[in-house]
Amino acid sequence: MMEQKVSAEEIKRVKGLGFLQDKRYPDVFNGRVITKNGKITAAQHKAIAEASEKFGSGEIAMTVRLTLEIQGVKYENIEPLRAFLAEYGLSTGGTGKKVRPVVSCKGTTCQYGLIDTFSLSEKIHERFYEGMHGVTLPHKFKIAVGGCPNNCVKPDLNDVGIIGQRIPTVYLDKCRGCKKCRVESSCPIKIAQVHEGKIVIDPDACNHCGRCKNMCPFGAVTDYVDGYKIYLGGRWGKRVAQGRAMSKIFTSEEEVLSVVEKAILLFRDEGIDGERFADTVARLGFEYVENKISG
Repeated sequence: MMEQKVSAEEIKRVKGLGFLQDKRYPDVFNGRVITKNGKITAAQHKAIAEASEKFGSGEIAMTVRLTLEIQGVKYENIEPLRAFLAEYGLSTGGTGKKVRPVVSCKGTTCQYGLIDTFSLSEKIHERFYEGMHGVTLPHKFKIAVGGCPNNCVKPDLNDVGIIGQRIPTVYLDKCRGCKKCRVESSCPIKIAQVHEGKIVIDPDACNHCGRCKNMCPFGAVTDYVDGYKIYLGGRWGKRVAQGRAMSKIFTSEEEVLSVVEKAILLFRDEGIDGERFADTVARLGFEYVENKISG
């Protein structure tokens, strides 16, 4: 069968629907199936596999941002594929100058996870990826949610990155200065140390991983404040930018969602077309951006 040529305008349009042209063929595309938080049901998994066989090449690729890409979709199969997926609550997308699908680690179920990453990521997906899908930004805007300071999803290399935190409270009156301190030995970054007979945890050096929780048998380190650290202005790619942490540790999901929303709106209103959020933050100044979105 002769391959049909698809116009440049149509290639651009279907890219906005999540279908990227296979460079080897003029009328073949790879369709990106979006997940809300990197998790899908068994029924959805089966549906994607069936869709790949019906409308694609039968192959599925996994992207680095937790979407599934159905390979080898002929141009005329794009709309039938989208309709089929919609029956299972699935959609395609994830391209353009918009909020991109959120990337989440499995902190909800991971032994080190300090926050419910699946739940928070789903809320971010619904409120910002879906809710702001009609909002055009200066450039793409990526969000990552990590459950702990292990940083598996590299939150500080995203436009906005969120990391679960567990901040310890030390009761010095309960510390007995044990020769072999269990809090000290449990600290993976060796910040907790016994000094002059008392346990000391440097608040500026602690990464708030919570691994010392309940390690002291005498109750010197039993209370913690759970929260969220937010990084702004990270970027991975041809030009890498390290995100910078906001000075406040946030203690509620609503605070986090408010900051994310304000960051997106600031980027929309004060970003220059074609620049990434990292460039906007550098141009305006971190302090200005932080003050604008934290209030």
